[in-house]
Amino acid sequence: MSMGIGNNYNSYASCCSADYANPAKKADSERDNADIKESHVTTSTVELKTSTPGKTRTEQIKTGYSNVNDYSKYLQDKYSYMNTGTTSMQGIPTTVSVSGAFLKKCMNDPEKAKYLEENLAAIPDCVKSLNNYTKMMPGSPVVTYTAYYIDENGNISGMSGCTNDPDGKIARENAERKAKEQKEKEEKLEKQRTERKKQEERLAERRAKRKAEHEALGSRECKAVGKDAWELTEKMVEAMENPNNTSVSETSGFDMKI
Repeated sequence: MSMGIGNNYNSYASCCSADYANPAKKADSERDNADIKESHVTTSTVELKTSTPGKTRTEQIKTGYSNVNDYSKYLQDKYSYMNTGTTSMQGIPTTVSVSGAFLKKCMNDPEKAKYLEENLAAIPDCVKSLNNYTKMMPGSPVVTYTAYYIDENGNISGMSGCTNDPDGKIARENAERKAKEQKEKEEKLEKQRTERKKQEERLAERRAKRKAEHEALGSRECKAVGKDAWELTEKMVEAMENPNNTSVSETSGFDMKI
């Protein structure tokens, strides 16, 4: 048993040593393996639709791949924008994504593969058409991005965005206008606050003045005896207006207490 294992190992080591010693032989072996790997891939000639109604173009497509990675590589060699992130089409950032599940369905199905390649080939013209159409819209908006996605069932969805302000001029002007309006609003509020404060100070001054005047007058009481009520009332008013005039009480018989 041990002898057999040793012989097998020696045979394997000898083979590997020979391959590493001869790079050309190793390269030939790798090419042979690649050929075997590609042996099930078939090429079909099909007619694909174009952006011109009723017009088709002849194209060769491949199917029969054993795994999705090899099929994806084949497609990306033809359509470099597929599943490679954001690329530029017509100067527009564009993403094209295809579900791995749908790629798996297409790699051995010529009809589905034809449908997929037909749509992948059409996307650059679709982006161009979208760009030209938006330029004819009111205000001539600029397309800012596009995105296409083919799901696991082959359904295609898309999104795009556009703007009438590609250089940001309108946005800057709006920002400046809003900033100016906000500044004017704040200045108006500050002016109102200042005016209210001045009014409060003036009211406080008037209240303080009236209080001081009241305190200066003090509290007093006038009593009088006279000929009649009218004369006494007149003299009482005079006494209140002139608290220091002692002649009033003398001539009118007042008993004034201050």
